[in-house]
Amino acid sequence: MSTHLQPESSAPTGQWRDKKRYLWPLGLNPPTTVFTAIGLVWAFERIGLGAVAPVWWWIGPFIVYVMLPILDIFFGPDGDNPPDEVMEWLENDKYYRYCTYAYIPLQFVSLVMACYLWSATDLGWLGVDGGLGVASKVGLAITIGCVAGIGINTAHELGHKKDELERWLSKVALAQSFYGHFYIEHNRGHHVRVATPEDPASARFGETLWAFLPRSVWGSLTSSWRLEKARLERLGKRPWTIHNGILNAWLMSVVLFGALVAVFGIGIMPYLVIQAVFGFCLLEAVNYLEHYGLQRQKTASGRYERCTPEHSWNSDHIVTNIFLFHLQRHSDHHANPTRRYQTLRSMDGAPTLPSGYGSMIALSYFPPLWRRVMDPRVLAHYDDDIMRVNIQPSKRGKVLAKYGAPE
Repeated sequence: MSTHLQPESSAPTGQWRDKKRYLWPLGLNPPTTVFTAIGLVWAFERIGLGAVAPVWWWIGPFIVYVMLPILDIFFGPDGDNPPDEVMEWLENDKYYRYCTYAYIPLQFVSLVMACYLWSATDLGWLGVDGGLGVASKVGLAITIGCVAGIGINTAHELGHKKDELERWLSKVALAQSFYGHFYIEHNRGHHVRVATPEDPASARFGETLWAFLPRSVWGSLTSSWRLEKARLERLGKRPWTIHNGILNAWLMSVVLFGALVAVFGIGIMPYLVIQAVFGFCLLEAVNYLEHYGLQRQKTASGRYERCTPEHSWNSDHIVTNIFLFHLQRHSDHHANPTRRYQTLRSMDGAPTLPSGYGSMIALSYFPPLWRRVMDPRVLAHYDDDIMRVNIQPSKRGKVLAKYGAPE
């Protein structure tokens, strides 16, 4: 029996069915939000509510920070794991990968439409006098930044695969956010050093998001360059070559931005920068909450123990999992990096976030609230043994003193 593109009824078991199978295309809603905003603005202008119509250009953050958390509360966690008997069949069903492929053209169509809206001086067809105001343009840039940030998640899914097409598509998806080095650092850096003090993308106990952001952005960039430089040196090549995976990924961004500026004018450049920065900051906010305070312990040999489910924070809220292709089942992802999103499981032993990523990202923007919610959970995960926690070095003495532990 062929395992490729089999209909659901041909699964190896007559009992289990993927209840989310036809929900996965909902993950394509984010890259279409610009068109949703256009429709809503047009409708509000037509019914005489033009004064409030511009708020819809901010639909991206509304979805991330308001709609998803509400839907997560309403629909709750998932908890449905595929059994062992269907894993191979599920992995090879190409329907699931086409759902991720489709994100990329929608992502770039939305970006082009946004560039047109940023540059247009006559939007009478939309009911807008002249062009968009600065507040509307910034809101649209943030919305497109949400598309770019979720696009990095799509790139993350594709970049872990062995198929060359999927790896190339991963770089293409990263071009919008100018974050092509993520392809190198995430696979060869983060997955090796995750939940250790050496990993720039693993947040430490007591570290605020605002301290983590520059450390992770700069640390991931420099780490990716070192990794790629070492790889090329083993091949007898210099780092300044088109064969450098970072440089050719960045070249895609340069070509993309250059083409958009050539068509729509230099006036769109500030908004391209805003959307790119917001996009990769959204990714880094996700990085912040995925491993906060968690640490792999060193063995007698001095090496770190193998990464297990207990080294990643999980959330199994079904709505955000649909929108992010099971990114929240992060423990299984680190245990099985090449496993496709549809086969990721909710793992026993993994520490669990109190809510989905949308609400947790919003919480992380307010460090006192974040620590009030998350610090007790980190300690409970380690049975109140602060010595097993990945502590922010600048706060280590204060933290150890607070919990009565020797330095």
